[in-house]
Parts: sequence; C-alpha cells; structure tokens
Amino acid sequence: MKNRLTECINEKKTSYTPIWFMRQAGRYLPEFREIRKKNTDFIKLCLNPDLVCEITLQPLKRYDLDAAIIFSDILMIPYGLGQKVEFKKAIGPILGDINLDKIINTDRVDFVQKLQSVYLGIEKVKNKLKEKNLIGFVGAPWTLLLYMLNKESPKKSFDFNKINQDKFLNNRLLKKLEEFICLHIDKQIEAGANIIQIFDSWAGLLPKEELPNYCYIPILKIVEHVKSKKIPVICFPKGIGESYVDFCATVKPDCISIDYDVDPKWIKENLKGLPIQGGLDPKILLTDKENIKKNTEKYLNIFKDYPYIFNLGHGVLPEIKPETIEYIIELVRNKK
Repeated sequence: MKNRLTECINEKKTSYTPIWFMRQAGRYLPEFREIRKKNTDFIKLCLNPDLVCEITLQPLKRYDLDAAIIFSDILMIPYGLGQKVEFKKAIGPILGDINLDKIINTDRVDFVQKLQSVYLGIEKVKNKLKEKNLIGFVGAPWTLLLYMLNKESPKKSFDFNKINQDKFLNNRLLKKLEEFICLHIDKQIEAGANIIQIFDSWAGLLPKEELPNYCYIPILKIVEHVKSKKIPVICFPKGIGESYVDFCATVKPDCISIDYDVDPKWIKENLKGLPIQGGLDPKILLTDKENIKKNTEKYLNIFKDYPYIFNLGHGVLPEIKPETIEYIIELVRNKK
C-alpha cells in the first residue's frame, strides 16, 4: 500500500482515486459513541493519547480508506493559548472571555506542553499505520479568531461588524494565531503527520471584500510555512463560492477541498490541474442507495483522469449509517 493521497497531490496521479472522509473518526460510529459515553469531557478526550489513537484508527479497522485523520479539534489552539474551551451537549463549543495579555504572552514551550498529549496520540497512530497517510490539521486564523471572539458557534449568532470593530485586537490575535498554528503544525509533522489540512470552516461568513485580509493572506503565510517543511497542504475555505478561484491563485495550496455548493465541473475547468478533494453533500448520504450512487458517480465521472481525492463537502454527519460509508467506498473502488 502506497501513500495514495501524497501521490495524487504531489505527482498528480490519476490512475487511482484515493478516499477518506472528514470526521471519519467520530459520532456516526457505535464504537466511538461507546468511548464518548465514558468520556464526557471532550477536551480531556482529545488529550488522551491512547484513546486518540484508538478513535483515529476505528474507521480504518472497518473500512478500506487511504488515510487516517487524527482525532482532535481545531479549538485545541485557543485552549493551548489559555482560553477556556468546553463542549456542551446539543450546544457545541463554549469559549471563555478573552484575556489578551495572557494570550499574547503565551510562551511557545508552555503551549507545546499543554498540547503534548495531542502529539503523543499522533505518534501512537503513526506507529500502527504503516504506509497509509496520516493527516494532521488546524483551523485557519479567521475561523479560530471567530470562535475566540464570538465565544460560541456562529451558527447561533454572528455579526461581522461586531467582530470587525476592534481591528487592533484582531490584528494582534491573527498574528499570534498564525505563529501558534505554525507551531502546532510543526509538532504534528514531527509526531508523524505527513499531510496537513487547514480548515477555514467559517470563511463563507466573510464579506467578499474582507476575504483577502481575513482569509487569503493569513492562510498564505501558513501554507508557505507548511510547504517549507516539504509536506503537502490541503486547504478548505468552506462557503466562499466563486472566490475559490481567487483563493487558489493567491494562496497556492497543494490541493483544494471543495464544499457541496461548488459546481465540480466549473471548479475543474477553472483550476487547471490543481488537485481537488471532496464536494459530495453529506446530506445525500441520508437518502436512498440509488441517489447516493448517482451523486457519487457524478463526482467520479467529472474528475476522471484528473488528480482527485474522493471526500465529502463537509464532515460525516452523526446520523449517517456506517454501512453507507462502506457502500460509497465500494463505489469508488469499483469505478473503472
């Protein structure tokens, strides 16, 4: 077994379609739910190397996947910077008040020490993975800034003008986030991650004219840093629509992950050979087999003879049946 994702991204190989799923380790799997029942504190769970390893490998024990993605969370960075982070059932993440002095003065050694268990978890996974790819990941500066200032998911309440009113604060936080995102990436790579994905989950909430300031430029700095480590970097600026083309022209990731609102034909024509990942709407996995097959094959047909990694346009939903994931993997593997 070769590192299929790396081949697809670096060598632009098209003879094989690699497959993995965002949130493949998680809530839809009964074996994960068993662990979660006994471990109610989510942050503590993300800091338990043995359980991180077990959870990360659960989908690979069930399915013929080409990569593992480490079980963790983008909010481990605010946690490492000293902001209180907790996850409440049926509500999601709740963050404490910002203490700017504390965050700005966070020492790199202290940060690494606080997240050391994350890196130990990656080492444990790497030792068991053999030749498959191991994906490490981070949240993008804008998405992390948004959580840190909004103190909860913007699904419930979000006002860009409110977030944008203190530009001095935002710029100081963004600079700190860029530095510590790169540090978190370095430590994941040292521990064994050989691909990095950057999730800008809330990029779609930015006004178009603000995308360069909050999305493109901060991510560009991180992408350049990852490239300097000779590690492929995948970017996922979810929800930015036609701006995907500008994003790729500015940021120049090694691979771009598309969401389900992006027309796959359009993006293929406009990116001229840049490896593409994802696209399928996770909600389709809640429909019947025929519809799942039709939509899965749509992406496989459009990206035939193109460097493409099969994935969803966002994470696996908790309601999706494990057998559905199995069915999609079969469709991808059997596609000639």
